[in-house]
Amino acid sequence: MHVNTALFAPAFVTVLVIMDPLGNIPVFLSLTRDHSPAQRRRAALQGSAVAALVIGVFALFGDRILQLLGIGLPSLQAAGGLLLLVVALELLRPDEDAPADDAVVNHNIAMVPLGTPLLAGPGAIAATMLYTRQADGPGDLLVVVGALVAVLLVVYTCLRYANVVAKVLKENGIHLLSRVMGLLVAAIAVQLVAEAVQDWIRHGVG
Repeated sequence: MHVNTALFAPAFVTVLVIMDPLGNIPVFLSLTRDHSPAQRRRAALQGSAVAALVIGVFALFGDRILQLLGIGLPSLQAAGGLLLLVVALELLRPDEDAPADDAVVNHNIAMVPLGTPLLAGPGAIAATMLYTRQADGPGDLLVVVGALVAVLLVVYTCLRYANVVAKVLKENGIHLLSRVMGLLVAAIAVQLVAEAVQDWIRHGVG
């Protein structure tokens, strides 16, 4: 069985940089600012698991799913950008304006937006599909899967120990960070949509 171990390093580095676990720690703390340390650890595990599920599904069936639904990667990217924009607005909104509905306040952020699109977003999905396309046989595919597993372990470790950062920042620091990260997440969302529109202009919608 042919195994191209040279695929491991680029796949690992590329997907790790796109997922940006260190950069997502402030967003994670902002989203879980009202959680206890135990709840935050559980959210880290669940978010990493959701990201692993999404990445795994698109690694194995990504091309078929998009072809079956008639969806292009730019459309997926635009959808992820719009979803992130909603997240950004929630981060920027003062707590006193937040809805009182327990179903909204206590929703599981580990699935959306943490698991996807923050961790397993359009960029990570596209990179995953790219490297699985480069895999020549089951041996190469195992190398790519190993790289993805290693990335997800790094992601979980960073989120798992976000409590250390939380202890340093304290509650007021996390609230301030929430506003700043809301602005940055909004900028990322706009960039994703803009890149999708640019791709549509160049190549058409399809």
